[in-house]
Order: sequence, then C-alpha cells, then structure tokens
Amino acid sequence: MKDRKSDKAFASRLIRWQKAHGRHDLPWQQGRAADPYRVWLSEIMLQQTQVATVIPYYRRFLGRFPDLASLASAPAQEVMALWSGLGYYARARNLQRAAQEVVARHGGRFPRRLEDIAALPGIGRSTAAAIAVFAFGARAAILDGNVKRVLTRVFGIAGFPGEKAVEQRLWALAEALLPEGDPIAYTQGLMDLGATLCTRSRPRCDDCPLAAQCLARREDRVAELPTPRARRAVPQRAVSVLVLLNRGSVLLERRPPSGIWGGLLSLPELPPGKTPRRYADARPLAVVRHAFTHFRLDIAPLLLKVGRRETAIEGIWLSLKRLEQAPLPAPIRKILMGLI
Repeated sequence: MKDRKSDKAFASRLIRWQKAHGRHDLPWQQGRAADPYRVWLSEIMLQQTQVATVIPYYRRFLGRFPDLASLASAPAQEVMALWSGLGYYARARNLQRAAQEVVARHGGRFPRRLEDIAALPGIGRSTAAAIAVFAFGARAAILDGNVKRVLTRVFGIAGFPGEKAVEQRLWALAEALLPEGDPIAYTQGLMDLGATLCTRSRPRCDDCPLAAQCLARREDRVAELPTPRARRAVPQRAVSVLVLLNRGSVLLERRPPSGIWGGLLSLPELPPGKTPRRYADARPLAVVRHAFTHFRLDIAPLLLKVGRRETAIEGIWLSLKRLEQAPLPAPIRKILMGLI
C-alpha cells in the first residue's frame, strides 16, 4: 500500500465504528488481558463456525475446563463429548494437544510470542495473530474469512481468496493497513464488520463506515466479491449403519482417532452392498443427509431390536438416556434422538 493517508483513514474509521457500534458483550471479551486461555478457546471454536453456534458450547466447555491445566489433564473422551455437535473435531483434539504442550514446554503459561503461539497444534497464522492481539495487545494482522471479504470488497481485489497469489496479496494488504495503536478495537472491528454488515449475502452497505472508499460499492461489484471458488461437482457418498437396541441401550463403536469423526462414538457401519443375514430383519429408518466440507453423505439406519446384547461387533452399549453426555457426531445423535 502506497497511500498511507488512505490506510490511516481505513483504520481510524473502523476503530471509531467498532467502539460505537461493534460487539462488546461476547463471553470471551471479558477480562481478555487476564486470561489468554479464554481467548484461545474462543478463537479455536470460532474457526469456520458462527458466533451464535459457539456461545453455548464455549460456556459449557469453560464450565467443565475453567483453565488450561484442567483441559490438559482431562480424559480425551470427555473433551470430545463436550465438543460433540460443534463439528470439525480435529479442533478438539488439537486443542487438548496444544494445552498439553503449553504445560510441558511453557510451564503451563500460554506463550506471548506470536511464533510460539503459531507453533501450537491447530493454530495457523491468522488465529495466532488474533490470540496475540486480544490476549496481549500485540500488533499483528489477521486474515480470516470475514476479513478477506471486507478487504476484497473495499479494495476491489478479484480472484478466489483461497488461491495462493490472491491470499499473499491480501496478507500484504492486511499488514500494510495495521494502525500503530488500538490493535484490539481495530482487529475486533474487522471481525465485527464482516460478521454484521459486510456479510456474504445482503450486506448493509448503507450502514458501513467504509462505504465511501469501497471500490466494490462504487463499481457495483459487491455481489461479485469475494470471487467464489470455481464450481465443482460435490461427491455423494452413502453408508448403512446398524441401530441395535437392547432394553433401552444402543450398540456403539469407537471411531479411529484420525479421520472423519475421529475418536467419537458412532453406529456400526455395514459392509457396502448387502446386509449380513443375521440382521436381515432390521427395519430401515429415514435416511439422514449430512454435508461435510468436500462431500455429502447419506446415512441409512437399519433398526433391529435384539433380546440379548450383540457380541459379533466389538463396541459399547450405551443407554439412550445418556445420549446428551456421549461424544456423538451430529447426524448419529439425530438418528438416536429420534428413537426416544
């Protein structure tokens, strides 16, 4: 950026707007400087997840694990159970791994240096910067989805932001726009603007503090920016799962630690193409469709009530009354809740 006057105007307008109209009552905004643990937890939960969805999970998680030490020493399955339904489960596994690294390598104190924060599991460049800003008042640039949308529109940057060249240009711009002071209000302002006004659809341009310098608005390109990813056919997959019931309990099996739903409890999957003879009397339930990032999955449940507990499948019998506390993927929970 060569026009420093324009850069300063961008930052000052954003800071003034945030202080007057931004979000100030989010749970993790309280006592930021005193507790980087809460800032870190919120930033991980907010990755690819909306604020309204995160808030109840954040409160429940913090109620059980009020500090970094309690998270580091907790049973992994308890961590996964509290994350159940929030999605992107690698975040929960990395969260606990990071807590354990902080205990082992940093004496239990969350690191202040940006490089040390970024080196922790599950924390990329933008998330590390956000933590450093909100927890320690550091001067660092962020570039999450909301910020990319604001910058591409205000400065008229075409090209899919996920492409390396476009992303590098956006990072350079984000660095150049950083003000000398008030990094917390500025960074929060970027997030708030993208989340409340400069939204993906139906943006409220008339209320935007940056409307006067927004190239996308001036050139009637708001709907075009950011440039979407080139359309690709979404793969469709299907799987049949067995719902074995015995006296109010259901048979579940533990997923492998990595991969889809890693470490969670799920219903046993049946071999593709046919149902084993001993389950021939199973009754089909409604198919549940679940969208992942890169594909859609149709889950076809087969219900069978048995007089004794199945021994052919290695697993865990769980009472249907304990579903709320179990670490279950959202679509599996939906299937089982329909049985109650």
